[in-house]
Amino acid sequence: MELRHIILSITVILSPLAAIMAFLITYEEYKRHYPEKRKVLKKSLEMAFFTLIFFLALGVLLAIILPFCL
Repeated sequence: MELRHIILSITVILSPLAAIMAFLITYEEYKRHYPEKRKVLKKSLEMAFFTLIFFLALGVLLAIILPFCL
């Protein structure tokens, strides 16, 4: 298997896990500070979305750049 495929496979598996963890951590922390559950849920989903996009972009970038460095 090519290095790019390995990197992309790991990215596709671990990015959603990172997003779930970001959601859970943010939700647990924000529910202590905000009385409105709707606001807490919205902020937590935003954090999960940005985390997912960040790690997917980072994985794709690594899959493109890293094979040229080796």
